[in-house]
Amino acid sequence: MVTYACEMWVLKENIKSKLWVFERKVLRRIYGPTKESDGTWQIKSNDELNRLIGNKNVINYIRAQRLAWFGHIHRMPDNSFIKKSIRVGTRINKITRKT
Repeated sequence: MVTYACEMWVLKENIKSKLWVFERKVLRRIYGPTKESDGTWQIKSNDELNRLIGNKNVINYIRAQRLAWFGHIHRMPDNSFIKKSIRVGTRINKITRKT
């Protein structure tokens, strides 16, 4: 649910930051704290979480979804509604940027 329709998102730095914070909170909840030898509990650091999940994070997932969506659109026939609307949208953006 967090990444619903993420193919269309604009990933600004503040959005990325909020997604990373949310992801870390969820991962800390899933993996839980670690019991130390002296009996105290220690929450997992970002480095420990990175080792556990590898290079799989929410930002990379969103980027992969956007790339897959682009490929899907690119393979569509030229007369499809979505491909036409994207071309019109890019033309409008070019026109408005010049002024």
